[in-house]
Amino acid sequence: MRHIKNSFPRDAFPDLLVGMDALDDAAVWRISDDLAIILTLDFFTPVVDDPYEYGAIAAANALSDVYAMGGDVRLALNICGFPPTLPAEITAEILRGGADTVLRAGGVIAGGHTVDDDEPKYGLVVMGTVHPDRVLTNAGAKPGDILFLTKPLGVGIITTVLKAGEAKPSHVTGALNSMLTLNKDAADLFREVSIHGLTDVTGYGILGHGMEMAENSGVRLRLFADAIPFLPGAEEYADMWLFPGGTCNNERSFQDRITCDDDIPDEIVQLFYTPETSGGLLAAVPGEKKDDVLRLARERGVDMWEVGEVVSGTGIEVLKSR
Repeated sequence: MRHIKNSFPRDAFPDLLVGMDALDDAAVWRISDDLAIILTLDFFTPVVDDPYEYGAIAAANALSDVYAMGGDVRLALNICGFPPTLPAEITAEILRGGADTVLRAGGVIAGGHTVDDDEPKYGLVVMGTVHPDRVLTNAGAKPGDILFLTKPLGVGIITTVLKAGEAKPSHVTGALNSMLTLNKDAADLFREVSIHGLTDVTGYGILGHGMEMAENSGVRLRLFADAIPFLPGAEEYADMWLFPGGTCNNERSFQDRITCDDDIPDEIVQLFYTPETSGGLLAAVPGEKKDDVLRLARERGVDMWEVGEVVSGTGIEVLKSR
């Protein structure tokens, strides 16, 4: 949906600070001079077998959009599509996983809606709050900024191999831990140092979401392939070309605006196009604040990787190394 732009008269809605015309992570509506609400939704079919973990991952993924806009999670509503034959105890565990995750984020689930569906689907509508002057978007990146990523890539390919019953348990554990980790601490850190731009890396992969940042900001992103982290197992499965279907979809959508060094292995480039579930944040940080970000990350135990920089131009270039 974020590739469909509204044609409404923008001036007629001055309190809509971020809408579909922005191709950003969530909508933002100003309520008063010092309060705006963030609205987003996300849901998907199971990515793991355990129902509690599925609910928790789906919730963490939905909450991430609020953090990507610089906000705090307040309220959520369940979105549920469950087969009538699904045992009640499994449904309850999915909902419990979602509720516990929202509570962990400082918010509460206040209801929702359920329909019958042949395949389970679960997610959330999420409301967050932010000061209107402190909204973070993917449109603020500036030449000279440093690009930071807060989670390794690889969840998409690992969960695909898991569904086929071929994933190693240690690789699954790493992917689960990543998906269950909220982006709250990283988002709080970025807000504290007043960064320029922010987005989360989910269904479009790092190249797709990076492309949105580049286009909305009117800049060019330069990524360094050897600086981008991967979860254990991701490169192993990429060598076997066990990519999900979304990888090809993303490549078709974005490849005409992206250039990659010829000596980067094709399978690594494909990992950059691969969708992520509950992925990390991609931040455009002013160059002079780079050391502050790294210091705070060390002090607070927040994972942080410097993966590129912002330059003048358009699109994305992926270099093998700096």
